Amino acid sequence: MHPLLLETAHRPIPMPSVPWAIKQKWHDLLFAHWPLAPEKLRSLVPQALELDLRDGLAYVAVAPFWMSGIRGRLAPPLPFFYKFCELNVRTYVRYKGVPGVYFFSLDAASLPAVVGARAVYKLPYLHAAMLIRSAGESFEYTSSRLQMPRPANFHARYWPVSTPRVREKDSLEYFLTERYCLYAVDHDQVLRAYIHHAPWRLQDAEAEFDVNTMAQAAGIELPDVKPLLHFSRELEVLVWWPEKV
Repeated sequence: MHPLLLETAHRPIPMPSVPWAIKQKWHDLLFAHWPLAPEKLRSLVPQALELDLRDGLAYVAVAPFWMSGIRGRLAPPLPFFYKFCELNVRTYVRYKGVPGVYFFSLDAASLPAVVGARAVYKLPYLHAAMLIRSAGESFEYTSSRLQMPRPANFHARYWPVSTPRVREKDSLEYFLTERYCLYAVDHDQVLRAYIHHAPWRLQDAEAEFDVNTMAQAAGIELPDVKPLLHFSRELEVLVWWPEKV
């Protein structure tokens, strides 16, 4: 049994009944969350999925990070999948009462990963030229989408400003980040893929955004307000194969 499977009490939904399929680590991740009126997103999310709101508001996140250690449960690491940058634009949904994540886009620097994830998970992965640089506790992240339909660019610096801690179950941070499945809709068929990890140990963060057209490329106009910012140094994640629901 993987050690992560011994810690499950923090999950808002039950564990899957079948074995996990893929293991990976997420590094130096920034959550930048903006609140939006639900009507700003409703037409951009498949009708089969219910928007998951907090105090009447939807949230959109732009999340840059890099991943490593990607391998199948019974397979050795693959060199071209092993380590690359990824940048997600996401919101929060429910399907038949089960909360999860819906992705508007997932830019990745690995073309094999883009092709594989699109084929298996039916997620809107796109190939991008990406780079992350670190200087002490500060990170500089750049991304430029190489695939159409719409260009999307990102250039930001971010850094943690507090010590890491697990957030309370009734907090906004828990609502936004403790999500243990993702949804995709393929030809009107809803797909759900479960994930599992230890509770997020989040640090409050600051960021400077020079360029950020990631949400705009998905048809989302972010409000002109400072986003809610959190940082995570590292998180090991187990991922299950998608299932039809």
